[in-house]
Amino acid sequence: MHVLNEECPWDLSGRSVLVTGGARGIGRVVAARFLASGADVVVCGRTEPDRLPEGGGRTATFVPADLRDADQAAHAVRSTTERHGRLDVVVNNAGGSPAADAATMSPRFFEKIVSLNLLAAFSVAQAANTVMQGRPEGGCIINIGSISAHDPSPGTAAYSAAKAGLLMLTKALALEWAPAVRVNHVTVGQVETQGMAEWYGSAEESGETVLARLTGTIPAGRMATPSDVASACLYLSSPLACYINGADLAVTGGGEYPARHLESLPRGGA
Repeated sequence: MHVLNEECPWDLSGRSVLVTGGARGIGRVVAARFLASGADVVVCGRTEPDRLPEGGGRTATFVPADLRDADQAAHAVRSTTERHGRLDVVVNNAGGSPAADAATMSPRFFEKIVSLNLLAAFSVAQAANTVMQGRPEGGCIINIGSISAHDPSPGTAAYSAAKAGLLMLTKALALEWAPAVRVNHVTVGQVETQGMAEWYGSAEESGETVLARLTGTIPAGRMATPSDVASACLYLSSPLACYINGADLAVTGGGEYPARHLESLPRGGA
């Protein structure tokens, strides 16, 4: 299996990056990769972590913000801009949802999931666009989506609806805010995280069996790592992607094999 060198092939020194939900999980690795590339990074969330993302001998800055509140979302953008004197890249990573039965979930639950996964991203993007439109270099906004937007699973009705909205929001903003601001989307598939392990149960229960079965449905022969997602974000923010706008970059390992073919497939990863 080919493993990507963690070093960035280009220098982002002097660039200012905001990663929402960047204190843990995928966002933490995204923030660390931008730091390693030379960028100044701010992460935001409701609670400051014990340890902030580190990379390249430097540490990210934390700004407390509940992004479901539009004023706090704008504050996170403003704080990043004031701290570093500019804002080049926003990675809208904050999101997530517990499983919930669509037949019994409350309207309030649905509203909260949509607020976190769709409305918060819009509030951050809108505030960032105001800053970026006034800069000669413009800027780049990357929305972290989910394969659930394309192919929902049971228990993800609210989350899938919100993420589908985020995908279409990306395309709409790309049309309206070009050419100064590029807006792109990353569709994330199954990723090896603590949350994934918790979702499918512990090793003492059914976790190992379920995770192995799930991995066997992915053409790449493995789940993604947070670093795979970080690499996509780094690419979309780089000069190599200067003409890419309104795109949906799939970090899914090829999606999933159709169920009717699973039994005939060879096992083992690349």
